[in-house]
Amino acid sequence: MKNMQKMMKQVQKMQAEMARVQEELGNKTVEASVGGGAVRVVISGHLEVKEIGIEPAAVDPDDLEMLQDLVVAAVNEAIRMAQEMSAEEMEKVAGGLNIPGLPSGLF
Repeated sequence: MKNMQKMMKQVQKMQAEMARVQEELGNKTVEASVGGGAVRVVISGHLEVKEIGIEPAAVDPDDLEMLQDLVVAAVNEAIRMAQEMSAEEMEKVAGGLNIPGLPSGLF
């Protein structure tokens, strides 16, 4: 019974630490740029787009499709980077713990 209590305390401690890290991720950002820096996206660890920068040279009224593709590519890359950052931070807390029922990409 004592081992169970000890394990529960460890789980509660890890849950608190995970909640703290999750909150901190909202304050951390990653930046992705594509097209040689023509389009830049900053996104938080909560996957919120914080900023999009577009170089004036990337704006061609006759080729808006290219600019749209660059924005999509930059956003997708920033999301990938933010998810990777989040996974790395949570891995530090979980220490590779595989919790059944949770998505494998969560930690």
